[in-house]
Amino acid sequence: MAAVDPVAAELVDFLNASPTAFHAVDEAKKRLKKAGFEQVSEREDWNLESGKKYFFTRNYSTIVAFAIGKRYVAGNGFHIIGAHTDSPCLKLKPTSKVVKGGYLEVGVQTYGGGLWHTWFDRDLTVAGRIIIKEKKDDTVAYTHKLVCIEEPIMRIPTLAIHLDRGVTDGFKVNTQSHLVPVLATSVKAELQKLEEQNLPTEDKVKTDGTEPHEKRSIDNRKHHSVLLQLIADNAGCKPDEICDFELQLCDTQPSIIGGALKEFIFSGRLDNLCMSFCSLKALIDSTSYLDEETGVRMVALFDHEEVGSNSAQGAGSPVMFDALSRITSSFISSNAQLHEKAIQRSFLVSADMAHAIHPNYMDKHEDNHQPRLHGGLVIKHNANQRYATNAVTSFIFREIAERHGLPIQDFVVRNDMPCGSTIGPILASGVGIRTVDVGAPQLSMHSIREMCAVDDAKHSYEHFKAFLNEFTQLDSGIKVDF
Repeated sequence: MAAVDPVAAELVDFLNASPTAFHAVDEAKKRLKKAGFEQVSEREDWNLESGKKYFFTRNYSTIVAFAIGKRYVAGNGFHIIGAHTDSPCLKLKPTSKVVKGGYLEVGVQTYGGGLWHTWFDRDLTVAGRIIIKEKKDDTVAYTHKLVCIEEPIMRIPTLAIHLDRGVTDGFKVNTQSHLVPVLATSVKAELQKLEEQNLPTEDKVKTDGTEPHEKRSIDNRKHHSVLLQLIADNAGCKPDEICDFELQLCDTQPSIIGGALKEFIFSGRLDNLCMSFCSLKALIDSTSYLDEETGVRMVALFDHEEVGSNSAQGAGSPVMFDALSRITSSFISSNAQLHEKAIQRSFLVSADMAHAIHPNYMDKHEDNHQPRLHGGLVIKHNANQRYATNAVTSFIFREIAERHGLPIQDFVVRNDMPCGSTIGPILASGVGIRTVDVGAPQLSMHSIREMCAVDDAKHSYEHFKAFLNEFTQLDSGIKVDF
């Protein structure tokens, strides 16, 4: 059996460290700092230097990293890879406390277009960030902290076939009433609480989910105390120190390399952490030497792509434009023409996973556009601008593949099927930057458990790295709009 490719092995580690967008940013931040990138803050002035590497975060769910060429001057271009940190999931409601039939359940809301039937009968946990109130002497501070409970604490059970004979004709999920995970039973939760308090249990056990003889804080009215205690234990704080949180459900089954020939990666959140990781690793590995670079190499990993990118930290916000503007202006006094010139010299690779041909649903793909696993990155095309690719941007990305012997594929959705979209058209229209939409092929997109090929993770990394290294030289030979 061949040894596991190191890029794929590193990707699996990244996936397992990133159950949420917050954790993905945190893991990216650690890797960037280890590689010598310096953190800057959008709230402060930037004192940038050519030949140096920097990054910043926004909301701790979006991260932008960039390396400035040693020969960079204001007005030169940016070569950028953009991806996203979020994936479809179930997020806890502001008031998640649900009690029905003697069970403690957790109210959740759907985030993005998930394949929700795949969330049933999985061993689930919660992860995300919490806001903690910290008291030191006479001062009070509020900080955010990432949490992830490793053990399974929830499950969304399916209904037995004996009680729903029609399920074999089609399982249709009511996301409000069916998609409610079970956390515990009311009786067990009460007995556990009374036991911990060393109180007699007779006449004190309730089955309605309320907690006898306890101070009813707003949190205990909004969320089950047993859940709050689990979160507090994970964070190393007290439940009453938790001011608020953003938590989501996660599958506890780890990401892994599998298949009979160890050729696949089985994992949640491949869309789009696979592209996030490959672009991040490409940036880190391409910026050890910047002496001949005249441009700026950048990776931007955005939140909220799965719900339209319309947020302060999404691709629809000014975060990309702001970053380009601040970098340009750091090397000269404010000059709109220089900034505009820099944008026209720039190029964006919008990297989001693509649909591989499914052997059991061959008719879902157009005959001449059937991306295969192991076939390399897929260039996405759409005449109606659901993807931002055009002949020029497609050529540039394809030329890089040919120079390095990397496989490349094309995808067009069938005319009788709707087409998804990416951050590509949003940034192309909002910033005015040339853009190509690409992605590694995968199966089971938006399932709780997806799959892609080990080879394509390696191909993606190598392709992105070559793009970052060579775009400046390649673009100098392309004549358009002259």
